[in-house]
Amino acid sequence: MIFFRLMGVFTMKYELIPERLISARKLKKLNKAQAAKLVGLSPIGYLRYEQGLRSPSPQMLIFIATQLETSVAYLTGETDNPEADSIYISKENNTLQYELACEIMDPESELGKRILAYYKKLTSS
Repeated sequence: MIFFRLMGVFTMKYELIPERLISARKLKKLNKAQAAKLVGLSPIGYLRYEQGLRSPSPQMLIFIATQLETSVAYLTGETDNPEADSIYISKENNTLQYELACEIMDPESELGKRILAYYKKLTSS
């Protein structure tokens, strides 16, 4: 990861490693056309990422990692573990899961505290 200082603020620039993108795609058992469709790119646009001819924006890199169920850290070479380190829950597509996540993330929510306590009890056995 490369850090840039822009007007007194540090920003991050991620460098995609094409071989990691290929590896993540193959782990999902996708061909190039399927991967391109999954991330909303033309096959040529996606191929340019795999060939290292083009670099995705940080937002696109996060989206690619999410869609391929891996992490930005893996795609940029910060880790050798291809497992995802975060999840994305869409309110539109997964309303109940989204509401549950919001409840759990709210430190003031009594319901969230109860849900977490119950989860801990279930998983401690």
